[in-house]
Amino acid sequence: MKSDIILSGVGGQGILSIATVLGEAAIKEGLYIKQAEVHGMSQRGGDVQSNLRISSDPIMSDLIPLGMADLIISLEPMEALRYLPYLSKEGWLITNSEPFVNIDNYPDMEKLQEEIARVKNHVVIDVDDLAKKVATARASNIVLLGAAAPFVGIDPEKLEDGIRRIFGRKGEEIVEMNLKAFRAGLEYSLKSKA
Repeated sequence: MKSDIILSGVGGQGILSIATVLGEAAIKEGLYIKQAEVHGMSQRGGDVQSNLRISSDPIMSDLIPLGMADLIISLEPMEALRYLPYLSKEGWLITNSEPFVNIDNYPDMEKLQEEIARVKNHVVIDVDDLAKKVATARASNIVLLGAAAPFVGIDPEKLEDGIRRIFGRKGEEIVEMNLKAFRAGLEYSLKSKA
């Protein structure tokens, strides 16, 4: 088993929470993990990116080479495109459809959508809207994790266990909200993949 994942988004969107849940599930499965993070002004809406490598074999480097990522999970569509050179030809791009416009010269959304559509394997989902419908807007990152779950290489039930462990200290209500968000994203992805 090997899964090289790039997580991207904007500070405050919950990218590192996704990485934590994935890492927790991988460790419980007895897998090796390496992670490298870049926080670009994350406190002020700057870009946040994480390389997460999961494998059944020892991992030598925590950075993913160009063209070798199995998966890009992005909470922001422009940030998803920033990392496309890292995606393998058979890799998957899972991204939020809604932008986080924090710069004056944000690209035209139609052009962004066209670029995303050119990626052979992709799932585009409005995680903010789905999170509001099933749980809370604050769980949009976990909706995205659910949408990415079929492509991670770890059983979705194990990811749910990771959610329980990570959010358990916040109480059962928060755990259940996040599980609903995760399942909604998973269901969306499975339907769009079919």
